[in-house]
Amino acid sequence: MHTKNLKWVFLILLALIWGSSFILIKKGLVGLSPVQVGSLRSVFAAMFLLLIGLKSLRHIKRDQWKWLALSGLLGTFFPAYLFSFAETEIDSAIVSILNSTTPLLSMIAGLLYFGAVFIRHKFIGVLIGLLGTAALIFGGAAVNPDQNYWYSLLVILASLFYGFNANIVKTKLSSLPALAITTGNFMVIGPLALLVLATTGFFSHEVLTTPEAPLSLFFIAILGVIGTGMALIIFNRLIQISDPVFSTSVTYLVPIIALGWGILDGEAFSGFQLLSGLVIILGVLITNKPPKKQVVELEEKKKAA
Repeated sequence: MHTKNLKWVFLILLALIWGSSFILIKKGLVGLSPVQVGSLRSVFAAMFLLLIGLKSLRHIKRDQWKWLALSGLLGTFFPAYLFSFAETEIDSAIVSILNSTTPLLSMIAGLLYFGAVFIRHKFIGVLIGLLGTAALIFGGAAVNPDQNYWYSLLVILASLFYGFNANIVKTKLSSLPALAITTGNFMVIGPLALLVLATTGFFSHEVLTTPEAPLSLFFIAILGVIGTGMALIIFNRLIQISDPVFSTSVTYLVPIIALGWGILDGEAFSGFQLLSGLVIILGVLITNKPPKKQVVELEEKKKAA
């Protein structure tokens, strides 16, 4: 399949997977603590990747492990905990909406630290997407006035980490197969997550025998294997065939899927939020507009330098 079409297939597939992740976190929190949910998400993903990606580690050079470690910490380890804590106070759909700040933060990180070229239409597309996101937040706050929106700062921080991770993968790890990047990430953070999990008393008889624990574990297992392990393989490949801003634009589509799950789970939703979702899609389309010839030439000069 042509790269131009393939990146859209990956984007839509990731939106479906990650759009379902927030409701899985919510269901996991029924029988587990936020730290346990965050840890188990990484542990399950690490076990899955150990089975399918161990051989891919041979592609990794010694000097790339530091970037893989940083990528794993920023792209999965810390956000897993931040999202879990955020969903103790904010609806899962609203958390997914707040995560839509990732493309803007990714672009800012790229401009400030990774030598990315400023492209006006991408900036405009990001701003339109953020306008839709702000409208969704406003609508959510109006429908759910009892929620503690200070916890939204945790989601913004996680989104900032995602933005840095996307630039790291694009600029420092683009020569590696996507499976090698993801497996390498979890070879680093998997043991850390297991260590954190052990400190929560998860392996005690009291936790494992609670009535809610088995179903919560089932949901987090799905989240870890599909929503984290498989999704990150796809995401890392998407970054390699596109760019960090387009790749992180998946966070504009994720809220639409997450809102659907939220409605099915009884979360409040309004027509104003639906209109805001359409504005978000418009932002994605503008962000993906092909760059002008002179911009492409400037990017190629930067790479050559």
